Amino acid sequence: MTEPDLSALRERAAHGDTDAADELTELATELATERGDLNELRRLADAGSSTATDELIQLAAEQGNLEELRRLSDSGNATATDQLIELATEQDDMDELRRLADRGNITAAEQLEELTAE
Repeated sequence: MTEPDLSALRERAAHGDTDAADELTELATELATERGDLNELRRLADAGSSTATDELIQLAAEQGNLEELRRLSDSGNATATDQLIELATEQDDMDELRRLADRGNITAAEQLEELTAE
């Protein structure tokens, strides 16, 4: 897709065209999957697309991208927080679990307690 085509698609999506928004999310997901470029998907998620947010969380979890999950979690996304806790637990990342527990996340505190008891 050429840059002018992409700009036109973005403009249509910005004006409420759900088909354009869906197509843009699909293209952004492909870019993220094939090239590791999360920028377009992140832009869509930050603009309020729940579909793009879900895709971004899934890709970040699959790629082990703690930084992206942390960013989404810190902005209040509960699904990202759950994925972050799961990934941090798998990686024995006590610092991340402690950070979340210190912010009041009970699940992170429980996971931290389990890992430190082992």
